[in-house]
Amino acid sequence: MSTTPGAGLSRLNTIYRAGVLGRRPRVPADFAELERRARRASSPVAWAYVAGGAGEGRTMRRNRAAFDRWAIVPRMASGAVERDLSVELLGRRHPTPVLLAPVGAGALMGADSDLKTARAAAATGTTYILSNQGCNPMEDCAAAMGDASRWFQLYWSKDEDMVDSLIARAEAAGAGALVVTLDTTVLGWRPQDLNLGSLPFSRGQGIAQYTSDPRFRRIVAERLGRPSARPQVTLGAIRTLLAMARNHPGGFLANLRSRVPRASVETFLDIYSNAGLSWDHLATLRGRTRLPVVLKGILHPDDARRALDLGADAIVVSNHGGRQVDNAVASLDALITIRDAVGPAPTLLLDSGIRTGADVFTALALGADAVLLGRPYMYGLALAGRPGVEDVIRNIIAELDLTMALTGTPAIPAITRDLLRPDTAT
Repeated sequence: MSTTPGAGLSRLNTIYRAGVLGRRPRVPADFAELERRARRASSPVAWAYVAGGAGEGRTMRRNRAAFDRWAIVPRMASGAVERDLSVELLGRRHPTPVLLAPVGAGALMGADSDLKTARAAAATGTTYILSNQGCNPMEDCAAAMGDASRWFQLYWSKDEDMVDSLIARAEAAGAGALVVTLDTTVLGWRPQDLNLGSLPFSRGQGIAQYTSDPRFRRIVAERLGRPSARPQVTLGAIRTLLAMARNHPGGFLANLRSRVPRASVETFLDIYSNAGLSWDHLATLRGRTRLPVVLKGILHPDDARRALDLGADAIVVSNHGGRQVDNAVASLDALITIRDAVGPAPTLLLDSGIRTGADVFTALALGADAVLLGRPYMYGLALAGRPGVEDVIRNIIAELDLTMALTGTPAIPAITRDLLRPDTAT
């Protein structure tokens, strides 16, 4: 994507000119149709994991309802022909205020999901937060992105040496920030997955950062040196074993004959996340990395203040897309409270509920410096692979640009709360 202004009109021209030739977009321009088509293109297991939420889904619905409670007030005759969508985050200028959120086990929606997303992010000038639970090693994604901007998500392992190993690899892979996810020390209650008895990691999906890690491989080797119980033999167990062999690095037949894939999955499930994660753990980060530290999953203003007091460079206000706690506060509502509590200076990003360019505009007006995009780009991946991810990104940025044009905002700092009104109709 060009970083020059006019992304909206450029996108419109591209789509309408193709329409003259009888070509329709491969990715729908509206989220509802994008979601419908992606569901048809996905397996039940994939859809449950990517689209599902915690409990009764109230947090997911609340995320969307929070946006519906605000109405944009267009302003006329601004005289601004060009718009500057760029923002500065953590000392680097970004072409737009949209970043790609880390999504684990993305291969459920398409093979080599992280590589395809990395290439799409690089092609559109969008920062990609590489997932700790990715299906491609971070080094492969970094190589695919060249000099393009990427950050790395960290889940805090029970093994402290594993934490240090992941941080060192992220630094070596050119990550611009370390995004520590706080809200998934244990998995939430996710009925869609539970009803299928499906956890992708138990089949070896989403553990590529681990199987490619030297510290993790040493832990696996130690496990192989100890006696282990023979697994119960069922048809389902055989299918799982075949999936482990397919998803583990190396040849399929060699993996079938090896105990390593199974031992890797069992080791991952044992150590991937530290349920005892505390502020004391987080206080050690400054001595463990030279990267800017971003803390993701904060919803309470007291937690935001404590994060900043610890020296966090940025906060991601997020409820994990509604996947962790049912009936939790909407991320957008939490953003307003946190921004009011911490003032204008700290860098706040919003995650959870972003679906359109108008949503991005609303989040920026309510205090976000940038937003993270999650499910929509995964749906684009399901429909059209890398080009599908690119199309979703371009569509959202185009709508943001057009919304700015129609509200008289020539640059991101001009998007302020006085351009919104509470929607009394809701």
